[in-house]
Parts: sequence; C-alpha cells; structure tokens
Amino acid sequence: MSIADDLARIALQEQQLQFSAFDEETAWRLGSRLRSLAVERSLSLVIDIRRHAQPLFYAALPGTTPDNSEWVRRKSNVVFRFQRSSYAIGLEMEQKQSTPEDRYGLPLADYACHGGSFPLRVRGAGFIGAVTVSGLPQRDDHSLVVEALCLELGADHAALKFE
Repeated sequence: MSIADDLARIALQEQQLQFSAFDEETAWRLGSRLRSLAVERSLSLVIDIRRHAQPLFYAALPGTTPDNSEWVRRKSNVVFRFQRSSYAIGLEMEQKQSTPEDRYGLPLADYACHGGSFPLRVRGAGFIGAVTVSGLPQRDDHSLVVEALCLELGADHAALKFE
C-alpha cells in the first residue's frame, strides 16, 4: 500500500473507532483484550492506556525491555500533541521528508512518530486519551491496536484493516 492509501485508511479508522463512553472499566477491558491477543499470538508487547496524565492500564509481557516502555512514552506523546495516530503522523513526516524536530521543534528523545499509539475519542466529547503498544514493527503495532478497538467497539475489522 502507498503512504496515501495508508493515511486514508487511518483517517477512516480514527473516524470510526470512537467510544460512546470511556472510563476505567473500558480501559481495563481494552487493555485486557490487547493482552489476550498478544498472549495468544506469543507477542512480546508493552501495552499502555492513559487519559492524559492518568495511567489506566499497563502491562509488560515477557520478552519486553525498558526500551519498549520508552517507545510507548514517546509514541503516546505524539498522540497527545497532535490528537492523531502516531503512525499517521509518522507517514506524514515521511511524505514531507521531515521529522518532528525539524517541522515542529519537538525533541526526538520525547516524540516518536512510529506506529502503535492511537487516539481515544468519545463521541460528543472528542479526544480523551491514547492506547499504545510497543514491541512489533510499527505497522503491526498500529494494526494490533486497531484490531482490539474493533473487537471492543463491535466494528467491522475487515473494513478497517490495512489491505
């Protein structure tokens, strides 16, 4: 798929994958679903769900390192800054042959425009947080989050996943 195709699909994902309400219990269900998918597939992941500065769910599975937690922090910083998927911002930077440091003055030590962090939105309220994973190649990190969101929201994953 081209960058333009992926960006169009991510825009659709972000538009469709919104909650009617989101609280601590919702975060626990979503995080547990992500963890179950990772365990079933023998994936080494760190999973983080937060509402701004408030952590709601965190899990580090066997095979992860502190570096995965650092990637989670840096990717979620991108989502909180732009209120868009970290993968979408990374693809846009690639398209423009730029970096967040060059374009926005954001230090690379604090912002990672790589796939795996996805904005949490509530219909009628807007952006409220981020769900982030780290441990797979960036497109796969993003895709796993989308799959879990589809399962949690009852959305058609076949219509929203990358081709």
